[in-house]
Amino acid sequence: MYHLRLKGSHYEMGVKRGNIFNKGQLSFPLQLDNFQLEHGKQSEKILRTFFPEVCEEIRGVSDTIGVDYSYFVSWMLCMGCCMYNLEKNVPVEIRGCTAFAYSKGGKMIYGRNNDLPPYLRKGSKSEIYAPKGGNRFNITTSSFINGEEGLNEHGLAVAMTFVMTKLEKIQAGFNSCFIVRYLLEKADNTEQAIVLFSELPIASNCNILLADKSGRMVVVECTPSAKKIREAKKFGEDSIVCTVNSFISNEMKVYDDSNGNDYDSHKRYMVVMDSFTKYIKEDYIETTKQLLKGDYGFMCQYDNEPDFETVWSSIFDLKTLAIYRAEGDPRKKKFIVDNRLHDICLKDFV
Repeated sequence: MYHLRLKGSHYEMGVKRGNIFNKGQLSFPLQLDNFQLEHGKQSEKILRTFFPEVCEEIRGVSDTIGVDYSYFVSWMLCMGCCMYNLEKNVPVEIRGCTAFAYSKGGKMIYGRNNDLPPYLRKGSKSEIYAPKGGNRFNITTSSFINGEEGLNEHGLAVAMTFVMTKLEKIQAGFNSCFIVRYLLEKADNTEQAIVLFSELPIASNCNILLADKSGRMVVVECTPSAKKIREAKKFGEDSIVCTVNSFISNEMKVYDDSNGNDYDSHKRYMVVMDSFTKYIKEDYIETTKQLLKGDYGFMCQYDNEPDFETVWSSIFDLKTLAIYRAEGDPRKKKFIVDNRLHDICLKDFV
């Protein structure tokens, strides 16, 4: 996993990344069909309306590596949305992740297994952003510029999970990974993120988890035509919310087009919810590690799935900004502390 730091204007950050790509002699398989190109063109207009800064960051990359901006941004906006010609494009659709957040014993903890084809493991990144005019944040991604999860300087965690969408239902708008990036950079807490998110056109089905250090946490179940806020479940003074690769709310299940091809989403969801009351005890970080490792039930045991595995696991302490990450299958890799976000924020008070 790469660990990059980016700061300055968005265009400058894009140029820095482009120079890294050039140094590594990286190329991109920008093979899009007419549907994808049109989707990208219309989605870029929406992205530019709400988040023009990130368009400049993408332009910084495309200018530096010498590719057409419109084609490059279209490719990025198809990620996790309509990359159906999988043999010609990367990344493939993201279908197997589990994310949750809980409040217990005065702690506010977030956890995730990010499940992908294993070839994406090597190129995954944990990046610290300090953009001019925006929040500082850590974002973890199998791509770049956008991401699957993150934590910002205010103690707000944002994460996505993929839900299958039929091609004819996909509309121009933000894909789930750009939603994560937008809210990390723009929102200070869950309520503010909900307000910002409510205005965004959504390209395809997804779940967005929002949790802040105060203990306010929700999952927003999204389609191009509807959004449903699912509140955390309460167990006395404790509470937890979890998202997988399906919709949990009864009224949203009709929009799920996976036909059960969701890598045991329901089983993973139930393991998280059952473990919260049975196993998540006083040593919250350690017991959350055990949960993500699959010690309490099926979470990352994809041994019988060809070309699919947990490529990283994360735990965030939203109050201290400490991050614990296993860079690979958590059954085989140790969780290492990442204090980069904590440390850059601490400097403000020294």
